[in-house]
Amino acid sequence: MTKTPATARSIAETFRARIDAGALRSGDKLPSTRQIAAEFEVSEALVYRAIAQLKDSGHIVARQGAGAFVRVYNPLVWNPGEYERGERRDDPITNTDDWKAQVRAQGREPMQGIPQVSVEPAPKDIAHWLGLEPGTPVVARRRLRLVDNNPYQLADSWFPVEVAQDTPLMEERDVTMKGGVLAATGNPQYRLRDEIDIRMPTSVEIERLSLKNLPGTPVGQHTRIGFGADDVPIRVMVTILPGDRNRLAYELGLPR
Repeated sequence: MTKTPATARSIAETFRARIDAGALRSGDKLPSTRQIAAEFEVSEALVYRAIAQLKDSGHIVARQGAGAFVRVYNPLVWNPGEYERGERRDDPITNTDDWKAQVRAQGREPMQGIPQVSVEPAPKDIAHWLGLEPGTPVVARRRLRLVDNNPYQLADSWFPVEVAQDTPLMEERDVTMKGGVLAATGNPQYRLRDEIDIRMPTSVEIERLSLKNLPGTPVGQHTRIGFGADDVPIRVMVTILPGDRNRLAYELGLPR
């Protein structure tokens, strides 16, 4: 019986199956192109095309001069439902907020970059979430969150100017206050609304999250709108989560 010649697609599918089955584990190095070519009895040029398909699908990453490796998958379990429920773990002395406490509980090391703060016209989506006219001045506070010294999340927040002015939210430093900055400065949140989208990253997100060499990586967008007194929106926080570094988790209490 004549053997069906291997194609770039069939070689790529074989390696995906090996990764899914655990025969190749996270971080393992793939055989050389010469070894793969010998195994499948094809040219090295065909192997290069198969490797390109595996890179495009996000299964492997290539390191210049080192070879191709199974993509490392070590997600942070991120549970937004644990935040802002009244039992916060904020500690101003150690500068530990709810997010850092959750990361450390998983045996990992969190760090938040210095926030970038600006007053700028509200983009259309931010204005919608805050119940403002597009172009209304708002305070933007942008942060990069790192886990084990690798970028894991973008956490950008927008506030009406009257909510953030004359508070630490205007300061370009990592602020931790007991109960959260909004509550500590007289603007507690009484209701939260979450919206979750899955999409491909923008060019700015690719740059900020170091996704340039990881094509095909989708991101989750978690949007949380906080409502204050009289059910008026006082904050919108948009967290961008690379799909290979984060696992969203929610827990809901049910009536008994």
